Amino acid sequence: MHIDIITLFPEMFQGPFSESIIKRAQQKKRADIHLHQLRDYTTDKYRKVDDYAFSGGAGMVMMIEPVAKCIESLQSERTYDEVIYMSPDGELLDQKIANQLSLKTNIMILCGHYKGIDERIREHYITKEISIGNYVLSGGELAAAVLVDSMVRLIPGVLGDETSALSDSFQDGLVSPPVYTRPRDFRGWKVPEILLSGNERLIAEWKHEQSVERTKKRRPGMSEGEINDE
Repeated sequence: MHIDIITLFPEMFQGPFSESIIKRAQQKKRADIHLHQLRDYTTDKYRKVDDYAFSGGAGMVMMIEPVAKCIESLQSERTYDEVIYMSPDGELLDQKIANQLSLKTNIMILCGHYKGIDERIREHYITKEISIGNYVLSGGELAAAVLVDSMVRLIPGVLGDETSALSDSFQDGLVSPPVYTRPRDFRGWKVPEILLSGNERLIAEWKHEQSVERTKKRRPGMSEGEINDE
C-alpha cells in the first residue's frame, strides 16, 4: 500500500510511524508512507498557507491554491483509490471502513488545520471524509496516524500472526471477549475453568457469549443486527 500524507506538521508522525507495527510494515515493504509538507507548495514568500474567511468569523482557513497544487502534483505521479480528508464532520471511522481501505493500493490523506480547508477542495478533490470521533483536535495529524494504523495492521504479512487481525474487536460486529494468561491463580483471582478445559467447542461458545454481553454493555449503540447471540 502506498500512502501519501499532506500535512503542515510532518514531524508529528515520526513517533507513531517509527515504532511497532507501522515501522514493521514499512520495513517489510508492505506499506510505503510519504509525508508532504504543504508549505512547499505555496508561492507566498513567508510560506503562508492560510487566510481569513470570506464574510469574517474567528479563525483562519487553509487556502485553496497550495492544497490544490500539492494534490495535483501527487496525482500526476499515480492514480489514487481514495483522497481522504480528516475532518470532525466526516464519516466516523469504524472497523468496516478500516477493512475496506486496507484493500486499496494508493491512498492520499489530507490533514486539516485552523478552521478547516477551503470548501472547493472538498468539492473537487476529496473522495472520502473521515472522523475518528465526535470531538475536535488541533489538526488532522493525530487522526491521520490513527487511520493509517487501523489500515496498515490489516495488510497481509504485517502482523506476526496472520489470524490475529481477524479476531480483533469489531471484526464480527462484537467487542472481544476477556483474555487471560499465566499464572492460572493470582492472589486468588482465577482464570475461568472453561478456558482450561481443552474443549474447543465449549470455549468458542463461552467466548461468543462473553463478546455478546460485553457488546451490549459497552457498545449499546451498535445495531441489534450486528449482535447475534444465537
